[in-house]
Amino acid sequence: METKINGTDLLALGYPEGSLIGVALKANAKRTGFTKEEMLSNYALVLENPEAFLEHKIFGKLAQAIIEKDNEKPEDFIALNPNPADFALYGADKIEEGAIKQMQVAMQLPITVAGALMPDAHQGYGLPIGGVLATNNAVIPFGVGVDIGCRMALSIYDIPELFYYENEAKFKRELVAHSKFGAGHGFQGQYKSNHEVLDRNEFAEHTFIKNLKDKAWSQLGSSGGGNHFVEFGIIEFATDDAALNIPKGKYVALLTHSGSRGFGATIAGHYTKIAKETCKLPEVARNLAYLDLGSDLGQEYWIAMNLAGDYASACHEIIHTKMEKALGATVLAKVENHHNFAWKETYNGEEVIVHRKGATPAAKGVMGIIPGSMTAPGFLVRGKGEENAINSASHGAGRQMSRTQAIKTITKNEMQAILKDHGVTLLGAGKDEAPMAYKDIHQVMAAQEDLVDVVAKFMPKMVRMADDGRRED
Repeated sequence: METKINGTDLLALGYPEGSLIGVALKANAKRTGFTKEEMLSNYALVLENPEAFLEHKIFGKLAQAIIEKDNEKPEDFIALNPNPADFALYGADKIEEGAIKQMQVAMQLPITVAGALMPDAHQGYGLPIGGVLATNNAVIPFGVGVDIGCRMALSIYDIPELFYYENEAKFKRELVAHSKFGAGHGFQGQYKSNHEVLDRNEFAEHTFIKNLKDKAWSQLGSSGGGNHFVEFGIIEFATDDAALNIPKGKYVALLTHSGSRGFGATIAGHYTKIAKETCKLPEVARNLAYLDLGSDLGQEYWIAMNLAGDYASACHEIIHTKMEKALGATVLAKVENHHNFAWKETYNGEEVIVHRKGATPAAKGVMGIIPGSMTAPGFLVRGKGEENAINSASHGAGRQMSRTQAIKTITKNEMQAILKDHGVTLLGAGKDEAPMAYKDIHQVMAAQEDLVDVVAKFMPKMVRMADDGRRED
């Protein structure tokens, strides 16, 4: 079996970080008959003399890309700010350097007003996961993210804790019956749900999304792959909460996490490509390409993003409605919040566009849910409105292992043992979602005590995730 070539190998040969690495790795996928050493030797020769390889069937595109890169001039790109403002950083000792560097680049954009990095942050594409960025009249598609409007939704039932333990089989039956997961998965025929979101004018009038209604309809009420879930758990209120009208005690609750499915992912891919083509930023900031909200393209994306967010909310509403009817329960309170979105808000007295990529809105009095992992508690919180954090908090515990690392290092037996120790029933999920792949939620919450107040604690008991683990739309 041939040993793979990766970006580190190419960096060692002198290839610069950025798009050339991707082009070079595509050339490696075409190799026939070359050993790893021979391929690396050829890579070095192409980098040294690309003109000699322009007609080469394997290295031609790479040679062309190198020549184009060599001919680029600073004046071809939008200049970054060499003296950016600082950004607020929470839980710095637990945040990887790559995420901090990404945030530093985001602060250099000419449109940036302010930034903050949440304690669950880790490296992503463009803006880091856990990054919050306020901009001046511009929206960054990769600052919103691929899963537009991804959100948490919590229904608290009038069901006491003991009833769950006495009827686990019923909860399992309903969880399987009323949830569907994974890339491309949806409903057909009589099993499709209807919702007023499908009647929106945008599906008939919007230049791009008018052809996406069938995809949206079939996946309406389903959940994605990756870290998305539908789970039952026990939520504990240590004191009465007057605002929610919930007395002190323990209750059965349903918690869901998912976004706008293939519909949102298609929108994200389309407008990210357009932004990169029209907003020429230097290589280091390429994934932060933005659209001016005063332009037609900016308005197109803004309308599509908002519809995708409403669609994601509709998916949760359908799941929660089905479960409420199946259990014959009364919902005492429902809380929902989203991330992977951009909002028009006021900051320091001026209107800005606030991107929260994997961060929870936490303006004063605003409710939110911050999950841990499938064996760690999640927290129902109320925002404190901390302006340094741009009225934000973390959206979860955050990963401490990449998906690839988790799959390689965590065994199935280890995962099953920790689930058993915590009394959690798991349906689906791959090793990439093992509890050990996530940061300690208690440390994350301790790092954001200035951002939110804890209202209640949610302990997962029965978790359903995509059977194919890491796959997503």
